[in-house]
Amino acid sequence: MKLCSDKRRVFFFEEPVASDGAAGHDVSEVAPNLFVVVPRLQPAQNATDCSRLTLQALCERYEIEHPIAWFYTPMALEFARDLPAALTIYDCMDELSAFRGASPALGRLERELFARADLVFTGGRSLCEAKRSSHHAVYCFPSSVDVAHYARAKTDTPQPADQAGIPHPRLGFFGVIDERMDLALIEAVAAARPEWHIVMVGPVVKIDPAALPRLPNIHYLGQKAYAELPDYLGGWDVALMPFAQNASTRFISPTKTLEYLAGGKPVVSTPVADVVSPYAERGLVRVAAGPDAFIRAIDETLKEGGLGDKEARVSEFIAGTSWANTWAQMAALMVALMRRVFPGNQQPAMETKSRVA
Repeated sequence: MKLCSDKRRVFFFEEPVASDGAAGHDVSEVAPNLFVVVPRLQPAQNATDCSRLTLQALCERYEIEHPIAWFYTPMALEFARDLPAALTIYDCMDELSAFRGASPALGRLERELFARADLVFTGGRSLCEAKRSSHHAVYCFPSSVDVAHYARAKTDTPQPADQAGIPHPRLGFFGVIDERMDLALIEAVAAARPEWHIVMVGPVVKIDPAALPRLPNIHYLGQKAYAELPDYLGGWDVALMPFAQNASTRFISPTKTLEYLAGGKPVVSTPVADVVSPYAERGLVRVAAGPDAFIRAIDETLKEGGLGDKEARVSEFIAGTSWANTWAQMAALMVALMRRVFPGNQQPAMETKSRVA
């Protein structure tokens, strides 16, 4: 979104927050041309109505005409279906219907969004194959990475206070801790190797915190700001992706694979399809299923001490995976389509009109 905002205004909608104050919404310019919009939900107000009214007010306030509507979830159709969009993008990052607590309306709304979308982008190969039959213009855009941001993990920076006292070897994970985590695997690794310390950075969502394995060598440090992640990553010996093998992980393409590698850390993962191909196939990460194999993979990785002979191949792979490259390809597809939809002088000024995400 920040790359998009280099040439046009971007309004990023978040879910409504409960408020006892005046009706309305908050708009924060978090970067030049990039605005975060948060509707304020009144006590007796419906969340969908609140978001719809906010969207209408936003279009009037900022004189938004012919916006590009960018959907990260079909659920947003409930308040944005009447937006007079010049172009509609469905950026399908996950199979949301497979997540715990998913709305029963997701399937119906996704079919509606496919019917009105001009372009569909998917966040990984498996997801692309699953959605290709649902739309005529599905494009795969696998995870990219802000290399400069995560490369800071390679530098000798001070360790965060809550991690500095944790002994090595440190095995780390950052991300959401939810039903996609193989908690039994984490517990088995920690129990088998008490000298290893597992650092879990991220919020606990949709699962009972009481269900988390609690051993002296498992450390839950909570959610951290994006800016802090390289500092935590820099203090790990091995980066982990202990994903469960279930419906919610069938189509995931973990962005953290590239983020870990860009930070110079070796990676051990469970066999997620979009990690096996291309990362494991190219020898960039180790993949193992089950506690015994996972422990052996960590052992082998620790003995190597860092990326080892993978470093050159990792650097070469990462060189072609920047968010700038990804956005340039997305923007080219959008511009080409706009030229067909609005021929000649009728075309809205793509460089100045707004996007609503």
